[in-house]
Amino acid sequence: MLIGEYQHIVDAKGRVFIPARFREELGLRFIVSKGLDNCLFVYSIKEWALLEEKIRSLPLSKARNLQRFFFAGAAEVEADKQGRVLIPQSLRDYASLTKEVTIIGASNRVEIWDKQKWEDMCEGITPQSIAEAMDELGF
Repeated sequence: MLIGEYQHIVDAKGRVFIPARFREELGLRFIVSKGLDNCLFVYSIKEWALLEEKIRSLPLSKARNLQRFFFAGAAEVEADKQGRVLIPQSLRDYASLTKEVTIIGASNRVEIWDKQKWEDMCEGITPQSIAEAMDELGF
């Protein structure tokens, strides 16, 4: 399970350090794609295949926009010896990644956020919204 929150920097070449704990779970190579809320999603090859399978099982009328969104800009990446991955410019632009980033574990994926966007998004999470979601889960 991917959990935790880390602060890092996008270097001049567009590389981002992926924490060792996440790399252990993601494997040697993994997939970076557009995510929801203008962040990036990072999946292990295994989790990416599960996502692809679920999307392909939908009728084309429902699947086509998901396929376009997730697959068109996705990139397979591999960390260098220092644990950095090169994020393609198109994905950095999509997520507004310029300097400071927050990298979080989100169960079966990692998310890479512009630091300010992450902070803004967190401000929108209220105790009431969490309580309502927990009620739906039966807790």
